[in-house]
Amino acid sequence: MHSTAFRRLEYKTQVFVNHEGDLFRTRLTHSLEVAQIARGIARALRLNEDLVEAISLAHDLGHTPFGHAGQEALNACMREHGGFEHNLQSLRTVDLLEERYAAFDGLNLCFETREGIVKHCSLAEARRLGDLGERFLNRTQPSLEAQICNLADEIAYNNHDLDDGLRAGLLTLEQLDEVPLFAEHVADVRAHHPAIGGRRLIHETIRRMINALVCDLIATTASNIARQQPEDICAVRRAPALVAFSQSLGEAQRNMKRFLRAQLYEHYQVRRMANKARRIVSELFAAFTADVRLLPPQYQAPADADRARRVADYIAGMTDRYAIREHRRLFAVGEG
Repeated sequence: MHSTAFRRLEYKTQVFVNHEGDLFRTRLTHSLEVAQIARGIARALRLNEDLVEAISLAHDLGHTPFGHAGQEALNACMREHGGFEHNLQSLRTVDLLEERYAAFDGLNLCFETREGIVKHCSLAEARRLGDLGERFLNRTQPSLEAQICNLADEIAYNNHDLDDGLRAGLLTLEQLDEVPLFAEHVADVRAHHPAIGGRRLIHETIRRMINALVCDLIATTASNIARQQPEDICAVRRAPALVAFSQSLGEAQRNMKRFLRAQLYEHYQVRRMANKARRIVSELFAAFTADVRLLPPQYQAPADADRARRVADYIAGMTDRYAIREHRRLFAVGEG
């Protein structure tokens, strides 16, 4: 929480570019929401609350500016240099890039926290990660706490992207009638509070949806653990994923994700923002790799082999507004 990378999350966005509105969620508010949800689940299951909080707060540290559009652009730029993936960049941030201590680089986090940060990983990257990559190579599970954080992340971003989409006017309540999970809970809210409307209706509905998902996850996971009775972490790794939704709520979550992908993430206004974001990131990368002297001194890699990765580190660490300013400094006449 005291790291530079964590503070920068305040100005990195999920879906909407930061300057488009002050009320939309950022990576910082998202990380705090994930931590709260994950901690509540861990407490109910009597698991390690501190571990789930640490994983939750660190899981997005490697995100680029401009959300997934920024990551896609940077990954395309880095295709010939090992690629770019935000989970691995989060790990690189806590292992190497943060400069908080005199005696070593990074934050000196424990194995379990570092493992929990790496949600996805290619087999090629897994081979380079050593012990952290073994579960991807062996197709085994991470700790229960890491599994909790993965699904708490899903609960948070699905429900909160829906909230932000409604707030931005890109989604309507009428459209959400086709999402069974939302339709069920909004009908229940209206039945109990006939006079309710506006933001209060939306907030109460989303609150109930999150509560339903969390309660279902806790009950299903407790049942899975009781059935499998894992005695140690090795047994957890060998078992199927123990932290899970029931079949019905899992399908409801997937349905909501499909709706958001079609109606929000592919909305023409979101696509316009994403197109601008990809252009900014791509042009910054091209300029910095063409002339490393344009970079701040600490990012000017001494060897050409390191140049692209150091440029990626610099761009990934930018906030939305800093990336926009840096682009203007490099390309706009009269800026400098």
